[in-house]
Amino acid sequence: MIKTEDIINIAGYFTIIAHTPGRLRVRVNPKIKNESENISIEDIENLPSKINGIKNIKINKIVASVTITYDPHVFKPQVWEDLINKQNLDEITEIINNLAKEVM
Repeated sequence: MIKTEDIINIAGYFTIIAHTPGRLRVRVNPKIKNESENISIEDIENLPSKINGIKNIKINKIVASVTITYDPHVFKPQVWEDLINKQNLDEITEIINNLAKEVM
């Protein structure tokens, strides 16, 4: 089971490529492999089934990017920007925990 702090940790490996409300595309730093003992690709791909408001996550290993489609009424675009920039983490943790189906 993925934990909220794991989500916050892996977001630190992301850099925003493009972001429009409802769709976020990020570049993934190869150093994310250091987190492989804590979280797997499958954990990331399964987040839509665990958190309300996340519709789909597509991982492109070839170009090291992740595309996340989400409901901008549930997750305001600024929440994603703050998550990736490691800002307002207490607020983000509360939002994720409130929307979680299985995240701890």
